[in-house]
Amino acid sequence: MSTGATTTARTPRLRATGVTLGYGDRTVVDALDLDVLDGGVTAVIGPNGCGKSTLLRALGRLLAPSAGAVLLDGRRIDRLPSREVARELGLLPQAPVAPEGLTVADLVARGRHPHRSLLRQWSRDDEAAVTEALAWTGVADLAERPVDELSGGQRQRVWLSMALAQGTDVLLLDEPTTYLDVAHAIEVLDLVDRLHADRGRTVVMVLHDLTLAARYADQLVVMSQGRIAAAGEPTEVLTADVVREVFGIRASVVPDPVSGRPLVLPIGTRHVHPHLIEPAANLTTGGGRA
Repeated sequence: MSTGATTTARTPRLRATGVTLGYGDRTVVDALDLDVLDGGVTAVIGPNGCGKSTLLRALGRLLAPSAGAVLLDGRRIDRLPSREVARELGLLPQAPVAPEGLTVADLVARGRHPHRSLLRQWSRDDEAAVTEALAWTGVADLAERPVDELSGGQRQRVWLSMALAQGTDVLLLDEPTTYLDVAHAIEVLDLVDRLHADRGRTVVMVLHDLTLAARYADQLVVMSQGRIAAAGEPTEVLTADVVREVFGIRASVVPDPVSGRPLVLPIGTRHVHPHLIEPAANLTTGGGRA
């Protein structure tokens, strides 16, 4: 595993140590070690079925490891009270669905649930947190609209607004750009970047677009067959060799003219001279979706 020099100075906020995860008798993640650095943005990439979403569920305490442990601020997350975890860590799954007819304001207000109890009901602080979250993510004008009537990009901003209202320092996002066109994908990733840069959030997100992952993350984690194939700064990790070994495709990796980070240009067969194409049997491909 490669680790960038600038990433080693920060303290791990989340840590997976020897984590093995699966469903029934099927192991999806095997003896994995990972540090999620405080104040950083970590993007997890890899082929379908490599265990990215499964790992994120374990980091969010939605899936218990069969071996190893997940630590939040040095403490085993499975031994912490649920409400305490919810005050520190928020997880947005793939394509979350709100109850039919629920308004934007009501959904965002649900982010305040970890801060309430029998002795502490809805307060001015809760109201202020919701109002600020709606404004900060640019969805205040949608407050009375049902969530199920919104576009994909609007819904993602609303869910991020709920996470902001929750007030967690750590945010886990499972494919936040799924089903979004390129304009809305950039809009959502820009918002995540602002959450990190302006609000100091520690972010872990699963992404499929390798170039966008390299552009928005300061640490890349490349997974393959339930293990970490490489981890570190994008310029060190995202190479043509890694793309070939992990994704089973040839690619040209050049500096992104926008960010200076790696820009991945996959090479198919249409514009390549036949003598440059290697037999498919020599390439490793990903499996089904985890």
